[in-house]
Amino acid sequence: MSYFVQTGPATFRPTQHVGGAWNTAEQHIAPALGLLVHAVEADRDRRRDDGLVVSRLSFDILGTVPMEAVEVEVRVLRPGRTVELVEAVLLHAARPAVLLRAWLLGPTGEPADVGSGLSRIPGPDEMPGWDPTSVWPGGFIASAELRREEVAPGRAAFWVRSDVPLLDAAAPPPGPSATAARLFDIANGMTVRADPRAVAFPNVDLTAHLFREPVAGWLGFDTAVSFGPTGQGLTSSVLHDAEGPFGTMAQVLTVRPT
Repeated sequence: MSYFVQTGPATFRPTQHVGGAWNTAEQHIAPALGLLVHAVEADRDRRRDDGLVVSRLSFDILGTVPMEAVEVEVRVLRPGRTVELVEAVLLHAARPAVLLRAWLLGPTGEPADVGSGLSRIPGPDEMPGWDPTSVWPGGFIASAELRREEVAPGRAAFWVRSDVPLLDAAAPPPGPSATAARLFDIANGMTVRADPRAVAFPNVDLTAHLFREPVAGWLGFDTAVSFGPTGQGLTSSVLHDAEGPFGTMAQVLTVRPT
């Protein structure tokens, strides 16, 4: 079973694997973020075939989404030959729930020095398994397999994978960025600073900057969580795959007692 079943050209029904962690009657937003990336890439592929790739994903989470059908709309805000800005909106009952603005960049020739100054983390085979359902309920968390090396509460490296595809087999297959993005939002919760039964710290956004497309398989995070003195927080991650780092990600948190 997939995270979503496509029910129309732009409509999707969540399955049990989308059940949320803060409230199991609501969707965990992670699969929906992957769905929006897929919509952007599918729209790109209908319009052009010249190699533009997703390079920046900026999601604003406008509210919670019940375990009900959603619709996706896409429009190009800034067309261009090698640079495009595309907007996608996830709607529930005609109400915008998540807004994505994505920069797509085209190939400009290989740079002289390919690589990154970001440090690698140990591979998944070098980390012990960890059960995230010991902290979080919900179908989405239960769908993930985790390996984790925690330094302290709020500081850890970990790897995640899921054998649940983003969409059912009848739908067009998602690309590598959408497949990875369906798991990005798990970062806020895999190394908690505070017990979520006592303190709520949901994220209101997620922004990822990617300098190459990820490869399939385990998705790695080098993550630090910070809480400020007046109820704001930040979850910062370096994103990894089997080839090493491929981007960075940040999530702004609203921190409050439950």
